[in-house]
Amino acid sequence: MKDTHMSQKVADLLGHYLPILTWGAEYSRRTLISDLIAAAIVTVMLIPQSLAYALLIGLPPQIGLYASMAPLVLYALFGTSRTLAVGPVAMASLMTGAAASQFASQGTPEFLGVAVAIAMVSGILLIAMGLLRLGFLANFLSHPVVSGFITAAAIQIAAGQVGPMLGIRTHGENLLEILTSLAPNLATINPVTTAIGFAVFAFLLWARGGLKPLLLRLGLNARLADILAKTGPAMTIVASTTAVWGLGLDLRGVGILGEVPSGLPSLALPPVNVDLWKQLLIPALLISIVGYVESISVALTLAAKRRQRVNPDQELIALGVADVGAALSGAFPVTGALSRSVVNFDSGAQTPAAGAFTALGVGLATLFLTPSLFYLPKATLGAIIIVAVLSLVDISALKRTWRYSLTDFSAMIATILLTWVHGVEAGLLAGVGLSIFFHLYATSRPHVAVVGQLPGTMNFRNMARHAVVTDPEILSLRVDASLYFPNARFIEDLINQSVSANPAIRHVILECPAVNRIDISAVESLEAVNRRLKDGGITFHLSEVKGPVIDSLQKSHFLEELTGKVHLTQYDAVASINPELARRTREAQRAED
Repeated sequence: MKDTHMSQKVADLLGHYLPILTWGAEYSRRTLISDLIAAAIVTVMLIPQSLAYALLIGLPPQIGLYASMAPLVLYALFGTSRTLAVGPVAMASLMTGAAASQFASQGTPEFLGVAVAIAMVSGILLIAMGLLRLGFLANFLSHPVVSGFITAAAIQIAAGQVGPMLGIRTHGENLLEILTSLAPNLATINPVTTAIGFAVFAFLLWARGGLKPLLLRLGLNARLADILAKTGPAMTIVASTTAVWGLGLDLRGVGILGEVPSGLPSLALPPVNVDLWKQLLIPALLISIVGYVESISVALTLAAKRRQRVNPDQELIALGVADVGAALSGAFPVTGALSRSVVNFDSGAQTPAAGAFTALGVGLATLFLTPSLFYLPKATLGAIIIVAVLSLVDISALKRTWRYSLTDFSAMIATILLTWVHGVEAGLLAGVGLSIFFHLYATSRPHVAVVGQLPGTMNFRNMARHAVVTDPEILSLRVDASLYFPNARFIEDLINQSVSANPAIRHVILECPAVNRIDISAVESLEAVNRRLKDGGITFHLSEVKGPVIDSLQKSHFLEELTGKVHLTQYDAVASINPELARRTREAQRAED
C-alpha cells in the first residue's frame, strides 16, 4: 500500500513537471494530422523570421535557425500551453542585441558568446523563478509600461531596418542613434535595393488582408486559401531571391545573405565566465520577464478559447528549459511568439507536439535548403521584420491611457522616450520604477470618507456624495485600502487632525470593509491613535473588520488596549453609541416596509 502511494506521488510529480506525460497518453492519429498541418504552416513563417531576427541582433543568420530547433522540442516536453509557438521573437532579440553590444562588438565571436551566455542565464533565472513560484514578479510590469515598451521597441526595430531596405548602413543602440546615423547616408541609397525592399513591404501589407480574398475569387477553398495567405513572407523570399539570382542584382549593389552554413547545431556549453554572468543578471532578468509576460498572455488567451488550462509557474520552467536548450545549441534567448502562436492555433494545432514538428521542419531546412538562401536580399528580411513589428505598435493605447490616468500615462511616456533615447533596458527599468513609485504614492494617501447613515436604512455612505444622518459626537471614517507602512502615518495624522478640528467629537469609528491587511507599522499607528484619543476622553472603535485581519490584530496588544469595541457592522457601532438614532432608523425602515 505504501509503495503504491509512493508510486502515485512520483507519477503526479512527473506529470506536473512533464505535461507531455498527460497529453501524450491521449495522442491519436487525428491529433497527429492536425499538429503536422499546423507545424508545416508555422515552419514556413518561422524560417524567414528566424533568419531576420538573427540579423536584427547582429548574428549570423544560421543562429536564428539554431534557436528554432532544440528550444521548440524542449518546450513540447515541459510546456503546458497546447498552442504556444516558441522561438525567436522581435522584443527578446532586440534586448539581447542591446545587452550583448555592451560587452562585445557585433559580428565577433565574443558577441555570439555573450548572446549565448544571456540565453543560459535567462534560462536558469526562469527555471529558478518557476521552482520558487515567482511568476507574480511579472505583475510589476504594468500594462501601460508593457504597451509603451513594446510600441517604442517596435518603432525602434522598424527604424533599424530602414537602412537594409534602402541599401545603406546604419548603426546605434537606440532610436536617436539610428536616426542620426541614417540621415548622412541618404544620398547613397541603392535604388534597386530600395525597389526590392518596398515591393516586399507593400506586398506583405497587402497580403495580410487582400491575399486570401483574391485566392477565394480564384476558386480555392477557404482552408487552402487561408493556409496560402499565411505564407506571404515565404513567397517574398522565393520571389526576391530568384530575381536577384536571375538578374544578377547582387552585382548592382543589392546586399544578399551570402553563404549560410548547412548542418545542425553542435551541442556545447556557453562561455562560463562568472564575472560576465554576474553582469548579465539584470539584462537577462529583464529579457526573461518581458518574454514571460508576452508568452503567458498569449498562452492564457488561446487556452481560454478552448477551455484549456495553463500553469503559469510551469510555463516559467518550460521557457527556462527552452532558453537553456538555445544556449546549449549556440543560440540566443527565445520565448512565445504572438503572431506564430495565433497562426498555430488557427491552423488547428492540438498539442505542443506541433512545436516539435516545427523544429523538425526547421532542421530539414537547415540541412538541405540553406544553399538556396545565398541570393536572399537583406532588404527582404528587413521588410519582413518591419511588417511583423508594426503590428505591435498601439498608438491608440496612448490616447486611452491619457484619458484614464495621468500617472499611468506618465510611466508609459517615460518608458517610450527613455527606450528611444537611452535604450531598451533604461526605458523598461524607468517604466517599472515609475509604476511602483506611483503605486506606492497612491496607496500612501488612500481614499478615506466621512460616512453617515442613509435615512431609513442600515447603510452608511460618504456624506460628500449622499444625504446622510450623522451624530456630531461621532466621527465615522471609512478607509478604502489596506493599512501598511506607506499609509500608516497618513491615517494617523488624518484622525488626529479631524479630532482636533471638531471638539464635539467623543467617539471615532474606523470602518474597515476594504482593509485586507494591517501590517505592524499600521498596528503601531493605530495604537498611537488609541492612546491619544484616550487621553482626550475619546473612545476608538473599529467596524466591519475581516476575519483574517482580526486574526492578525490578536497577535498584538492593540485589541486589549482598544478603548472601544470591534463591531460586526457600522450600524452596530453607531447603535452601541447612539441607540436612539438606531431606534428611529429601525422604525423608519418598518414604516417603509
